[in-house]
Amino acid sequence: MAGLEKILYVEDEPRIQFVTKMSLERIGGFTVETCGTGSEAIEAAPGFRPDLVLLDVRLPGLSGPETYVEFRKIPGCEDTPVVFMTANVMKEDIEQYRAMGVVDVIAKPFEPLALIERLREIWAQAHE
Repeated sequence: MAGLEKILYVEDEPRIQFVTKMSLERIGGFTVETCGTGSEAIEAAPGFRPDLVLLDVRLPGLSGPETYVEFRKIPGCEDTPVVFMTANVMKEDIEQYRAMGVVDVIAKPFEPLALIERLREIWAQAHE
């Protein structure tokens, strides 16, 4: 099994997207493809072939959950770990997301260094 290398990051807020992408690449050493919408992510995923998807719940157009459903239909992406990011971390919401098949939910705002370590933990757990 190869390690976590490629992350598809879907976030519509440019400042959050920039800071997170830079920390994931420069500190985490990951290759990161960023998308501002769920539709962009669905388009980019087949060519990028991510090891993990970091997906904002609230997006313009397709929501994070809607994007997740469409992402699962892409050949080769059926089993790719998906992590939701959201400011709404109500217990019921988290349970609903996990029931969909999302491997974890990360609360916003988050500390970029802690995010890198958490994504590595999630990756390891998904491949036990």
